[in-house]
Amino acid sequence: MSLSAAAAGLAARARLPAAERARFRLAVTTDEIDDDLNVAVEFLKRFGIEHCEIRGYWGKYNTSQPVERAREARKILDGAGIRLAVLDTGFFKIPPPDTATAKGKETLDKQWALLDKAFERADILGTHLIRTFAFTHPKGGKPNPLRYPWIFERVEESAERARKAGFRLALENVGNSYVATAAHAAKLLQAVKHPALGLTWDPNNSAGSGDPEPYPAGYKLLDPKRIYHVHFRDYKYRPGGGADWCGVGDGDFDHVGQLRAFLQDGYAGAVSLETHFEIDGSKAKASEHSLKGLLRAVARV
Repeated sequence: MSLSAAAAGLAARARLPAAERARFRLAVTTDEIDDDLNVAVEFLKRFGIEHCEIRGYWGKYNTSQPVERAREARKILDGAGIRLAVLDTGFFKIPPPDTATAKGKETLDKQWALLDKAFERADILGTHLIRTFAFTHPKGGKPNPLRYPWIFERVEESAERARKAGFRLALENVGNSYVATAAHAAKLLQAVKHPALGLTWDPNNSAGSGDPEPYPAGYKLLDPKRIYHVHFRDYKYRPGGGADWCGVGDGDFDHVGQLRAFLQDGYAGAVSLETHFEIDGSKAKASEHSLKGLLRAVARV
């Protein structure tokens, strides 16, 4: 048997029955497989994955690519029968600018222009959901509590702009951000109740930012109706704090329990694999390893 035939056989055995897969909209972040969207799409097809998440392709972040590239990407997705679950942006993944200065105002204006680019590309690529952030603080530092009112006002403004344009924002909790953990995310949702704003819930990032138990304790802090998108991978806690990424099923996170909670709470968004590690220097190998772990977890739900 050839290596390609053997790989195809392994992929086929890793597939779930269609009825089981239908319980969750599984997706994979394409550049965690390969920067070439064609290669990533072939991977998704092998495993019967019908949704994807797009961050970058062909050497650039999607919002840095011309719209012609977005149209090309849409043709590739349509030809493979794959739908875009969410479009990733780097919107508000910057330190809060001092808008009392001309430079700060210019920085914020560039962020609004970035959001407009995201609207245009999301429309071309066929999604109305866009991943954003809530500003950052220096690595190793802590959020300045005095900045939260200003940040929440800007986040609410971004949600209103999205609503007017026909989109929703799924703000991700991420390390070194003012919204890094489940507790931060709960605070955000309480402060900004705009219907066009929800979460990209990333329990791994919550763990890496000091959350001792993203599920179930962290998840219980959140309003499940305002979780619009989910990132899965796995992590192992470091003895001195923080976490290291690993394959789904190889670490400390309870994927089966979280998936069961999603079903109980009526979660209808995508569960997207964001691999974030490599095997033998290969993102594709690591994504395949993690995806098989995720499929095993889904089969146990």
